[in-house]
Amino acid sequence: MLGSTEHVQAVLDDVRTAPIPEAEKALFAFVDQLNDAPGDVRREDVERLKAAGWTDEAVYDAVSVCALFNFYNRWIDGTGVQGLSPAMYERSAKRMAAGGYLPAPPPGTPPPSSGGEPER
Repeated sequence: MLGSTEHVQAVLDDVRTAPIPEAEKALFAFVDQLNDAPGDVRREDVERLKAAGWTDEAVYDAVSVCALFNFYNRWIDGTGVQGLSPAMYERSAKRMAAGGYLPAPPPGTPPPSSGGEPER
């Protein structure tokens, strides 16, 4: 979905009709259930994900990410930390799409070399 705000918006509007693979729809439905009714998640829900092609590791990662976002959202709400402006979220998303969760290099720092000849 990187680079496609239309796909992201379609998922946010209604994941069931979004133009994404069925396996992703199943994963998003599972995460919705985990958020909305965590006590109702059963082995059968995980088995549906595995039948859709997700591995145990992928399910574990999805649960972990969901749990961490819930933790941080509660922490932010409880401490009064303010969110970023939409423009800052967009800048951050572009940076993360290009480099993951690594911090941005200081201004004026040349990009890292890919090995071999030093950059000139």
